[in-house]
Amino acid sequence: MGSWLSKQLEPTSAHFTYLVLSGFLLAYALFSDFIRNRLHLSEPPLATLVGILFGPDVLGVIDPASWGWSDSITQEATRIVVSLQVFSVGVELPKAYFSRHWRSVGILLVPVMTYGWIVTAAFVYAIMKTQWATALIISACLTPTDPVLAAAVLQGSRFSGRVPRRLRHMLSAESGCNDGTSFPFLYAALLIFMGKSTGGIIKEWVLATILWQCALGLLIGLILGHFANRTLRVAEKRGWIDPSAFLSFYLLLAVLSVGVGASLGLDDFLVAFGAGTGFAWDGWFANKTKETHLPNILDLLLNSSMFAYFGAIIPWSQFVPRDVTPDITIWRLIVLLVLILLFRRLPIILLLKPLIPDIRTYREALFCGHFGPMGLGGLFLVIEARAQLETGESIPLPHPPEHHPYKKQIEIVWPIVCFILLGSTFVHGCSVAGISVASHFQRHKDERAPLLAAEDEGLGGMVHEGGGGESEPSVSGDEDVSLPKTQSSP
Repeated sequence: MGSWLSKQLEPTSAHFTYLVLSGFLLAYALFSDFIRNRLHLSEPPLATLVGILFGPDVLGVIDPASWGWSDSITQEATRIVVSLQVFSVGVELPKAYFSRHWRSVGILLVPVMTYGWIVTAAFVYAIMKTQWATALIISACLTPTDPVLAAAVLQGSRFSGRVPRRLRHMLSAESGCNDGTSFPFLYAALLIFMGKSTGGIIKEWVLATILWQCALGLLIGLILGHFANRTLRVAEKRGWIDPSAFLSFYLLLAVLSVGVGASLGLDDFLVAFGAGTGFAWDGWFANKTKETHLPNILDLLLNSSMFAYFGAIIPWSQFVPRDVTPDITIWRLIVLLVLILLFRRLPIILLLKPLIPDIRTYREALFCGHFGPMGLGGLFLVIEARAQLETGESIPLPHPPEHHPYKKQIEIVWPIVCFILLGSTFVHGCSVAGISVASHFQRHKDERAPLLAAEDEGLGGMVHEGGGGESEPSVSGDEDVSLPKTQSSP
């Protein structure tokens, strides 16, 4: 009997993975309101913790390496997940958002990102004793704000309602754009690393990266999204499309934009973001689907699964000195993480606060300076960096080669970036709980909510506007109707 039963069972790693992931997501779904609005925790850190616990270094249930998964599969999985998220950001923004808020987002994308790239590279260079060009490559992978982590905090929770809408929209727009705008930083670093002449670097960077990948990618995305919007309007008006296909159109358009961008060698993320922005520029699709909560469904299914996968592939054995990377130690990585979290964004946003129209108080500047999570976008970029170092193209080898002229650089970028992404996932994913608890105790005793951190009033030191209406006025925060047009109390 026992022999017969053992033949029927198929307890493979992949099958256990289906069991663990679905069980985690079902448990989270059952208690999602309690977890998000009482404990103030989001999916990414919890999913990452599940991946770590059930991964090959602890329980050994989720082991992607045993499935034959490689760098190329990780690259494509993160490409799809991040592209879907940036597409979703473009759709969810208020109609014609960038026509009114281009200055705020532009400052976050150019001077803030440039500052973060240089400062982070300086920390990597000094602490990890890398070459300056290698430090620039690592820093470029850590420059963008992750749209998946941002969405987990800025959408669909009690805490998000305490943050002025203009800040939520600005940070969402930044996270949607800067995964794409990080490509110029990465390719500039790679060109410097390859030792090309200054003229050659500038020529290739401007023509191949700025004009072809980024500018053309964004333009094609906007055109694709606008054309899809008009096509869907006609189909819906004439009754050619049923409700289920209506929602499917959203996902299929996002995947189509990825296919177009990847096939043409464009910036996938800017194509996807441009397609989402062009698709929802007039607000029609967002109004038609606002009750479906489709982005939240994507967060729960795709994004959480990807963070669990990230938890399972964290290279713990590479966080200690090895022959090829003798300067990597756990304490250096921790110091590097702390310095990056403190200085990558905060100082420059505080300095530029008077120039950013959507940041009105220094408390808001502190919040925006802190809230720059690094996640799946960085995971994609580090695979892209390794691919360029390994093959000179965007297609990586299945695994890092044993012998290569850039062996040390290929080996050092992966553990450093993974450690910083891991730290950011937990720090930024759990910081909402810290902010909520601190806000609770800052209030007078008679003003505190009966439950710890259960307040729903606007965060103190921030300007919360009034207003109403379906369409966004000149400032996106003016849509908030639940808060008085004053600075709220702490």
